[in-house]
Amino acid sequence: MKAVVIDASVAMKWFVPEALSDRADALLDGSFELLAPDLVLPEFGNLLWKKVTRHELRPDEAKDILQAFVRVPIRVVESRELIASALEIATAFRRSVYDGMYVALAVACDGTMVTADEKLVKALVGGVIGRHVQNLSAVRLG
Repeated sequence: MKAVVIDASVAMKWFVPEALSDRADALLDGSFELLAPDLVLPEFGNLLWKKVTRHELRPDEAKDILQAFVRVPIRVVESRELIASALEIATAFRRSVYDGMYVALAVACDGTMVTADEKLVKALVGGVIGRHVQNLSAVRLG
């Protein structure tokens, strides 16, 4: 089973209809091992908070979505296992350590990080670790 690291931008598409939600939904078909650093939980919560403050979601909807998200079968990996590599990636590619956490996990499991963050993909494509990062719009599913 192919290891796929997802970030909060992809996870949100499972619950809130957005561009590429159909592609994100395809990751839930059971043919991928889904992983994420534990950072995904507060990042997902922060995205929900933003949607509530922008009146895109009601607080009760955000709470229900959060409860549904924590039930998705994602293997969550502790930050302490990734932080050293994440710092190296962040420094080498001038990205945040937060982004580096997801990429470090993809490298560690020899998988692919799937994201809707086009800037991150552009920053890493063509580099040594570029093969571990794909934009959700371009990822091959199935």
